[in-house]
Amino acid sequence: MEKFFVNSVFFGAVISLAAYEVGLLVKRKFKLAILNPLLLAMISVMAFLVLFDIDYDHYNEGAKYISYLLTPATVCLAVPLYEQLTLLKKNFKAVIAGILSGVLASLISILGFSILFGLNHEQYVTLLPKSITTAIGMGVSEELGGIVTITVASIVITGILGNVVAEFVCKIFKIHHPIAKGLALGTASHAIGTAKAMEMGDVEGAMSSLAIAVAGLLTVVGASVFAGII
Repeated sequence: MEKFFVNSVFFGAVISLAAYEVGLLVKRKFKLAILNPLLLAMISVMAFLVLFDIDYDHYNEGAKYISYLLTPATVCLAVPLYEQLTLLKKNFKAVIAGILSGVLASLISILGFSILFGLNHEQYVTLLPKSITTAIGMGVSEELGGIVTITVASIVITGILGNVVAEFVCKIFKIHHPIAKGLALGTASHAIGTAKAMEMGDVEGAMSSLAIAVAGLLTVVGASVFAGII
């Protein structure tokens, strides 16, 4: 059985997509925020690989093809933004201020916790790009001398947490404005948060799409500055 999986060219892609579909079914049935399809898919795939003693490299030979779709999928997020272009122009100052605040909050919190827990420079810069999309975050981490694989893990975990707690946080802090919701999700939780924003509404999705791009660019600059502190 193990040899069959290992020798299958698209095994990784098939098992990943199947696990995600199962996660979607579970989420629709129980309607609990914690049952995030991506989180369930990750747990399912890890359990499958451990159960059948399949090496990650063999799995990734097929799963890597899904990663190729990440960049075009991110670019496609410009479509809902274009549809809400008038709204963006009307609230331009507030949008930029919101995204800048989110980026600074992320970088400062990483700095604070790194000092608190005594992280070294390599560990510190590894976590700096945690709130931006994987495509940009991997490059930032590598450029600053971080551990790219851990950066990817931190980006995914950040996105899932943002997706799961988004509605709860908005409810607790009485955040009702669609622009504010979208900017918060895009800035803090990148593409995974944007998926949640699109569930909330068209405006939320458009603002979140904008936040991914702008927050990514600001983080590239900000991370380079903050990297020299520790």
